[in-house]
Amino acid sequence: MIVSKVETNPPDFSDFQALHALLSTSFAYMEGRIDPPSSMTRLTIDALKVKAAEEDLFLIRRAGMPVGCLFGTLTPDAYYIGKLAVAAPQRGQGLARALIEAAAARARALGATVLELQSRVELLENHAAFAAMGFVQTAATTHPGHDGPTSLTFRRAL
Repeated sequence: MIVSKVETNPPDFSDFQALHALLSTSFAYMEGRIDPPSSMTRLTIDALKVKAAEEDLFLIRRAGMPVGCLFGTLTPDAYYIGKLAVAAPQRGQGLARALIEAAAARARALGATVLELQSRVELLENHAAFAAMGFVQTAATTHPGHDGPTSLTFRRAL
């Protein structure tokens, strides 16, 4: 396992085009697999800049390029994390876990006692990965216009 430094809200980061490419590439496998389509299909570079200004950005870079990211934000009852992405060549090295642990540290510093995330019902491999990192499914939600659950909520106590 290669240990990588996770940066939280790096003040020198400005390559939102590269970050958008990382997210787009990482979420591309969901196309045609999940319904409704991922919100990533509507996330523009400008919207990503706003997201990074309003939420915590956790970033791993190699040779200056983003290879892993996660966004987090404090809600009234949890620290919500989303848009977790690791570049394919760097998977299996513990980067996703490092990003989640950095978010957990930030959440504790902000007084949160729980991490929360959502995953689409179809993404069974993601559910297994989250379970391996201590997350437990706590709810199922349905997107408007659908008859059954489309998303699962997972939580992990801090």
